Formats: sequence, C-alpha cells, structure tokens
Amino acid sequence: MALCFELVVDFGGNIEAARAAARLETWPFTLPAGRYRIPLHRPMLAVEGESAQLAVVPVAVGYGVAADGSLPRFQLTDAELTELGHGLYRLLARFDGYLTALVGWDPECLLDVDDLAADWRPELSDGTLPGLVLAEQLRTRLPLGDRWVPFRPGYLWLPYDEEGTAR
Repeated sequence: MALCFELVVDFGGNIEAARAAARLETWPFTLPAGRYRIPLHRPMLAVEGESAQLAVVPVAVGYGVAADGSLPRFQLTDAELTELGHGLYRLLARFDGYLTALVGWDPECLLDVDDLAADWRPELSDGTLPGLVLAEQLRTRLPLGDRWVPFRPGYLWLPYDEEGTAR
C-alpha cells in the first residue's frame, strides 16, 4: 500500500478548470525542501463522471508510490516536509475554479464537500482541519469558525502554526 505526500485539489464539476491546472506551463517543476530541490511528477488528473480531482505528487517523497518506480526516497525532516508543503500551497495559489484542496499524507478523504458537510462540521467550526482550503462560496454551506483566513481571492484556509497545527 502506498503512502503519498501530495497536494490534492477537488474541482467538483469544473472539469475545464482541472484540465487548465494540469496544463500549467511550468512543468517540470521543483520545490525547495531544506537542502533538496524536489521535482514534481506531472499532475495526475482523475475525471469520474462529472467530477474532477487533481493530484500533484513530489518525486520520491512518499512510500511505495508507483510513479516513483525504484527511485530512492528523499529522507526529509519534518521541517523539510513543511517547506515542501508550503511550496505546494504556493502552487495551489495559481489554480482557480476548485472547491477544496489539501496538502498532506493521502488527504483525499477530506475533500468531498458532502462528506465535509455531513461528517466534519465540528472540525470545520472549531478549526481543527489545518491546511484545508475551501472555495469561499462554500461558506454558506459549511459551518466555518473564526480561524479561517483568506488564502487568495475567492478562497479560505485554515493555516498551520509553527508546530504544524491549526492557528
């Protein structure tokens, strides 16, 4: 079983925005992580029916990631993973038209808007889902507490503090 450190972005039904994000002209791309420059795999776009998700996966950071093949893993410290994560959020700031996004270890399970509304209401309200980015239009549907801050125009997020927890 793979364990993947990644940026996952849920575009809902906005398939064209997902395709535009996947076509960023800056690929191949590297991000700093301490003493390393970590390359990124090409974005992986998954379209199922009328829904699209995009994953951006750093090369050789996760465990058992098929796209890495037999490459040796980078042995990153917590600080280096944090720096890499910040780089993925800077990349996310260039995307538009998505509903939810998150950087972390296999974050897909926290991106479905219906699941967030049904199962994660207390965490959305009290701010215990650090790193989650939401389209501002979801503010009326989800109970967002006072810890949510602007990520970029049209988007809100729960930033991490220095210890990696929600502010």
